[in-house]
Amino acid sequence: MSCDGKCAGCSNAGSCGSAPVVPPEEKKEICPGPSGEEAGKASACAGCPNASRCASGKVQGPDPDIAVIAERFQDIGKKILVLSGKGGVGKSSVSTQLAYTLSRDPDVQVGLLDIDICGPSVPTLTGTMDEEVERTAQGWQPVYVGPDRNLAVMSIGYLLPSKNDAVIWRGPKKNGLIKQFLRDVYWSQLDYLIVDTPPGTSDEHMSIVQYLPDIDGAIIVTTPQEVALADVRKEINFCHKVGLPVIGVVENMSGFVCPNCDKVHQIFKPTSGGAAKMCADMDVPFLGAIPLDGVLTEACDKGSSWAEVAGDKPTGGPKALIDIAENVMGHLDGDVSME
Repeated sequence: MSCDGKCAGCSNAGSCGSAPVVPPEEKKEICPGPSGEEAGKASACAGCPNASRCASGKVQGPDPDIAVIAERFQDIGKKILVLSGKGGVGKSSVSTQLAYTLSRDPDVQVGLLDIDICGPSVPTLTGTMDEEVERTAQGWQPVYVGPDRNLAVMSIGYLLPSKNDAVIWRGPKKNGLIKQFLRDVYWSQLDYLIVDTPPGTSDEHMSIVQYLPDIDGAIIVTTPQEVALADVRKEINFCHKVGLPVIGVVENMSGFVCPNCDKVHQIFKPTSGGAAKMCADMDVPFLGAIPLDGVLTEACDKGSSWAEVAGDKPTGGPKALIDIAENVMGHLDGDVSME
């Protein structure tokens, strides 16, 4: 039954009766729910992972794709989500450079999955914008980075006709693609899978937590100022509510080391104590701080690893990334040195 604007007691009854609350062209995007003739068949159902179940009327019981995804991930080692409460804190840069850091050992296989559907920056950060995804009998083949081919990447950026195309999708279509990435991408064997997520706590986060089996934990990225920390506190509470372990927090853009005098300048002043104090207050690990560093900026702009820019003796941001990677592996695997 559709709303006709004559609903007794509804706070919107007056406005509904005088004019549509939802423009007519947008009504088709509203989920019709699991019952009724349009269930699973409406335009809003396109891309929804539950469309086929709704259409069949079998809405009870577990999603059969969960078992398929679990089997697909049998040979995947540690699974890490990288989260941020606020955009612009460098989450994708940290995800990518952390993946590069872990893959410095040619015997370690690393995967990087970009589920930031509307802002896929990982192809740019890895210098793979012009690559294409191939379909094989085993599934979608990820794009491989580096001479050792031990860093595999998947992103919607590889599926767009142009790198400048905007992805204008509602939640069900985004969730459907995330599910397809998990179900259809053939990673082979991985020691680590890093999942770069969009900022916030929305559809994409719920989908990845629901469908990705046995997530080992989340790394949360922030910057020192309170406006970012306020959203990170919400992100930590989100992790607690959905039962997602917090591996720790990374403070990015944490001061600027002058290349001439080595003096540290606080560009983003930590007025409330910064990430370290927040972690102490909320009883979560603090993984380390990454300064504003020209080496990392150049590496991200070039789509390369910090090692290609910094050379064999990392300092500043690259050294901080090594320390953070050691802390992450120490949390997951025990003490491991990256030197």
